[in-house]
Amino acid sequence: MSFQIHSPKMWLAGLVLMALLTGGCNSLFFQPDNHFYAHPSQFGLTHREIHFKSGDGTALYGWFLQAKGPVKGTIVFFHGNAANISNHIYAVEWLPKRGYQVFIFDYRGYGLSEGTPDREGAVTDCAAAINTVRLQPGVNPDRLIVYGQSLGGALMIPALEGDGGRGVRAVVLESTFSSYREVVRLILDRHWLTWPLQYPLSWMLFTDELAPRDHLASLAGVPVLVVSRTGDPVVPFGAGSRLFDKIPGKDKTFWPVEGQGHIVTFTQNDPVWREKLLSWLEENLPSPTSP
Repeated sequence: MSFQIHSPKMWLAGLVLMALLTGGCNSLFFQPDNHFYAHPSQFGLTHREIHFKSGDGTALYGWFLQAKGPVKGTIVFFHGNAANISNHIYAVEWLPKRGYQVFIFDYRGYGLSEGTPDREGAVTDCAAAINTVRLQPGVNPDRLIVYGQSLGGALMIPALEGDGGRGVRAVVLESTFSSYREVVRLILDRHWLTWPLQYPLSWMLFTDELAPRDHLASLAGVPVLVVSRTGDPVVPFGAGSRLFDKIPGKDKTFWPVEGQGHIVTFTQNDPVWREKLLSWLEENLPSPTSP
């Protein structure tokens, strides 16, 4: 959920106002655009454009970023709620240089993908993206990594149910949450003006349709890494820690990261956290075999 409003207070005020005006604001979780921000070539990356269909036939678009050197694994990346892949490429452009090929795509209504964004459709798009990656040349379909940031992680979790999770060997969730209502309530809880409204607004104006907490069984038996920043201005730290607590099994890891910012732990050129992520992936992925 990489919101483009810089002030959390401004975002909060806008959230409440739009909720009251519309009588329902699940659409506020989706803020797409088709503005062009950056191209893979600007990072020295080789890529393929991928045109594919969602489960209901909606035309979707993505970039397959090729790894440099021997391929260690394939990452399917699920971006946050704003902008499009040309903005979110900053989060993953460093991974192909470290041996991981990456598929980054846009949900319906984002960038060059057709349609109008909604929660059910976006989950369907996530499942279609995983299925598309399995069929790409040079991809080992039994050695997939799924990486969701913020809203992208929330959409990804239900998409892993059934066949969607086939071949997934590691899950990374950064700045995400287990409940749509809960994350809104936690944001409202931060300010004295909206504190009394946290429960009425979150329950009356938002739904928990396809909330990650109801689909966490899709993560069973797979190593899961949850990353949450203590000063996240968009998805409160408590939302990440509660998500971690609800994930079943013991094969899970929680990284509390000190500092401000939303979905910036690996986007920023911080060698410490990037190396930690690479080490975690190497420790938790099975030995590579030919696709």
